[in-house]
Amino acid sequence: MTDQGREIAVWDRSVWKSGGEFEFDGRRFQVRSNVWGNKYTMVDDAGATVASADRVGRKRWTVEAAGRTYHFRRKSSWSSEEELLIGDTRVGPVRKTSFGRGDVAIELPGLATALQLFVFGVVISMWDAQATTAGS
Repeated sequence: MTDQGREIAVWDRSVWKSGGEFEFDGRRFQVRSNVWGNKYTMVDDAGATVASADRVGRKRWTVEAAGRTYHFRRKSSWSSEEELLIGDTRVGPVRKTSFGRGDVAIELPGLATALQLFVFGVVISMWDAQATTAGS
């Protein structure tokens, strides 16, 4: 994962579970889902919950962190793009920029970088699960 061309973290996808882990700013974080893939949590290297996501895979879903709730929605029924909302106003997207290479752009102003990386992990895991389901 890069920020303005500088690598800030490497997403290590989980082989056996939905989710993965990454290191950012000297701390290691794990992103894991429940068995249905509709709830995710991010824990730090001490095992403390840093963020959680609920209703993932639905048209509208939420992320909670540091006492705040962030609202997301899928842009449209035929799009995989997810949008951060403030009220009903679109603030920024998480979208695929290259289907061949799997590049993803995240533009979530106002969210701490570690929280943006959590959202990245949730969305990537959701897309992987959807691709697996579509392929079976």
